[in-house]
Amino acid sequence: MSDDVATDKKKKGLPWWGWALIAVVAFGALSSAFGGGDDSPSSQTEAVETSDSQDSTAAEPEEAPAADEAETFADETVGEENARKSADSYLSFSAFSRSGLIDQLLFEGFSQAEAEYGVDALGADWNEQAAKSAESYLEFSSFSRQGLIDQLVFEGFSQAEAEYGVSQNGF
Repeated sequence: MSDDVATDKKKKGLPWWGWALIAVVAFGALSSAFGGGDDSPSSQTEAVETSDSQDSTAAEPEEAPAADEAETFADETVGEENARKSADSYLSFSAFSRSGLIDQLLFEGFSQAEAEYGVDALGADWNEQAAKSAESYLEFSSFSRQGLIDQLVFEGFSQAEAEYGVSQNGF
């Protein structure tokens, strides 16, 4: 009877490699969703355009930004690089204030210096971020002009950024 119980226990659940496979697939899906993959429509279009081009100089402008980026970020530490990439990933799918994005990176475990570097290295337009955030709020709720400004300030936008963001959305 003890053999039956042991056999029944072995039949329940996935084997370790099944869980590993699920983890790899999930990580790949999340990585692609947050800009980690090269399968985006824009990168596929660029690849097709480059391969269809008979002129070899057409590919040169695409290579220049990568070289400039490498030179720009050549002195950054691994922590700074990871913070910059993480901040860029966040901004690719949601609007943040500078302080809100720094707080998010601190929550992830980056040091204060790494988080500030990562956010500042992007050169984000915080007025534009405030406008996007205001737009997002207005998509699901109604606000007065002052109420929306107050919400954006609460998120970490400056008074001027909040006012700009609200005015860009019709207030």
